[in-house]
Amino acid sequence: MKKQQWRRLFYCLVGVFGLVAIWTQFIHAQEATNNCRPQFVRTEKLDMFPASISQNLNNSNCKAEDIVITPSQTIQELIEVDVVYLGETHDRDRDRKIQLKIIQELQKRNPQVAIAMEMFQIPYQDAIDSYLAGKLTEKELLEQTEYEQRWGYSWESYAPILRFAKEKQLSVLAANTPSEITRQVAKEGLDSLTPQQRKIIPPASEIRTDNAAYRQMLAKTFEQHQHSNRGNSSGFDRFFLAQVLWDETMAAEVAKFVKANPSHQVVVIAGQGHIIYGYGIPSRVARRMHRQFSQVSVLLSLPKNTDTNSSQPIADYIWQ
Repeated sequence: MKKQQWRRLFYCLVGVFGLVAIWTQFIHAQEATNNCRPQFVRTEKLDMFPASISQNLNNSNCKAEDIVITPSQTIQELIEVDVVYLGETHDRDRDRKIQLKIIQELQKRNPQVAIAMEMFQIPYQDAIDSYLAGKLTEKELLEQTEYEQRWGYSWESYAPILRFAKEKQLSVLAANTPSEITRQVAKEGLDSLTPQQRKIIPPASEIRTDNAAYRQMLAKTFEQHQHSNRGNSSGFDRFFLAQVLWDETMAAEVAKFVKANPSHQVVVIAGQGHIIYGYGIPSRVARRMHRQFSQVSVLLSLPKNTDTNSSQPIADYIWQ
């Protein structure tokens, strides 16, 4: 073989091996992204990792660069999915500021963003729509949605999200089950509901209580409620059923909107307990979807009540 032919073969092999190396690196990066969850969203450079991150590194083959991500990187990943869950702690005003920032960044890239909120209950959707259309003042919105009685956490914490939605004409979904229905189910079960009440919630066949891991995790919450005399259920079975009803109702509202508005991205604002491990809302939305779609979960702090035996990540991202 001539020198020129050898040279061509050599460069060809170098090119092939280079492509293989690049592809292998890409696959490794994808696997790290998929397997090293949750990823911790940090705004500053880390000289020392917090205990929450160090523990995750110690329990996996992940490297620091696989598990720590910047807010801008996170937003770039969030814009690609159909549903984003933002799991909050209700009495932390900081969580709402982060939620608003995320919604604003997503809306810049896709004007068709909808916000599903646990804070409003389904029968009051008309009042929300009227507020967004400029037909109600904030005071009238609070009165007509019975916000103080049915939610009660600081309105000024949530108000900027609603104001932004009104400014940009974003859809806001009242996703929650009416309080009187969940209380009644917790005390007397589904069979006690009236036909009118049943119209608001999903059919009984869609209210699934077969997640053993979720059940075990909520048993701890139930014990805490009973110990502090705040439990409103006559037994854990009904307490769990009421929680699942809550999840299924919100999931049904989200799935219904996604199916009807495929070009929209939905941001779900709910308590962490409805989101962690996908047990609550996310898995139940996925079950209702008949087309391929994507969703990710973001926790705005590390939750206290976790399932240490779970084989799946608590969330996709934890915003530190």
